[in-house]
Amino acid sequence: MADNNKQSDNNHDEASPLLHQHQHQHQPKAPPVPQSPQDFLLGWTADGHPVPHGSVVGQPMSRSPWNSSICACLGQNDDFCSSDLEVCLLGSVAPCVLYGSNVERLGSTPGTFVNHCLPYSGLYVIGNSCFGWNCLAPLFSYPSRTALRRRFNLEGSCEALNRSCGCCGSFMEDEAQREQCESACDLATHVFCHVCALCQEGRELRRRLPHPGFNAQPVLVMIPPGEQAMGRAA
Repeated sequence: MADNNKQSDNNHDEASPLLHQHQHQHQPKAPPVPQSPQDFLLGWTADGHPVPHGSVVGQPMSRSPWNSSICACLGQNDDFCSSDLEVCLLGSVAPCVLYGSNVERLGSTPGTFVNHCLPYSGLYVIGNSCFGWNCLAPLFSYPSRTALRRRFNLEGSCEALNRSCGCCGSFMEDEAQREQCESACDLATHVFCHVCALCQEGRELRRRLPHPGFNAQPVLVMIPPGEQAMGRAA
C-alpha cells in the first residue's frame, strides 16, 4: 500500500507543471559566447561621420582627401560654384573676412567672427607696414587649418607626400611625430600660400558645415483671422 502511495506521489510530481519550472530555474546558464571582431565594428565617429567598412576598434581610420586642391582657386563646377567664387573673391580682397567666416563656421558658434577678424586685421596691417608682406597673420591663422584637418580626418601634407613619393615614411610610424610634422606643414602652408590655404579651407567648410547663423530657431508669426460676417437665419 505504501509503495502504491509513493508511486502515485512520484507520478503527481512528474505531472506537476511547477516542477519543471523549478528545475529550469536551477539549471546553470551556459557561458556567454565570446563576440567576434565583427561585433565591434564602429558605425559612426564622435562627429557623426560614417566609418569606412572594415574598420575595427584599435585600427586607424583611413584619411580622407580634401574636396579641392590648394591651387583650385575657382573651385569645382558643382552646386557650390557660386560659393567658390565668393570664397575666391574674399580671399583676394579681404582675407580677414574669409578667415573670420571660416573660424565661425568651424566653431559653430555665432559671434566668434569679430573675435578672430579684428586680431587678424591688426596683424595683417602691422606685417604689411613693417615688413612689406603679410608675415604675422599666418602665425595667428594656421591653427584653424590644423583644427579643420583633425575634425574631419583629412589627409595632411606629410601623408600626401608619403603617398605620392614616399619621402616622409619615417614620420608616419609614430603618431606624435606625424602630428608635429603635419602642424609644421600647416604653418608653412599658411606662410607661403596663405590666401590659397584660406580659400581651400573655406571651400571645404562650406561643403561640410552650414553657417551657424542658419541654425537659428524659426520665428512663429501669428496671423489674425479675417473678419467674419454674421449671417441672418432664414
